[in-house]
Amino acid sequence: MRHLKSSLIGLALLSLSATILPHRATASTITTRWFFGNWDCTIDGRPAQMQWTVVDDSQTQCNGDVCSSTSGVKLVGRFSDSHSPWVKLSKQWSNRSELSIRYLGREQDTWYLRQDSRTKIATGWTTWRGNRYPLQCRPR
Repeated sequence: MRHLKSSLIGLALLSLSATILPHRATASTITTRWFFGNWDCTIDGRPAQMQWTVVDDSQTQCNGDVCSSTSGVKLVGRFSDSHSPWVKLSKQWSNRSELSIRYLGREQDTWYLRQDSRTKIATGWTTWRGNRYPLQCRPR
């Protein structure tokens, strides 16, 4: 009887959540930013690539027979210098033309890009061991 009662409560909660939250957010419904997508870059004159994508990030947590799910999205950035393995990036902040990036490699550094709205080319810098190096990227 106890198991049947908890199952009925679970079904009621599931039905209630479907009624309250009929629409789930997905990566395709997120407003895009100027830096989203694939970029061809040069870092201190060497060829490189950068990518920014929004991916689904749903979570489910259970406590005994009761589970709750949330739907969500997250921004995923990565960078490859001269065809080296991809390294994770995180967005620190952005606005209509600027992007502050945290490079999450072995040595973590802050990078910066500013996009020219006319040419769509983003120019800025990377840092490595305390020194700045030029970074320029153009959308593919």
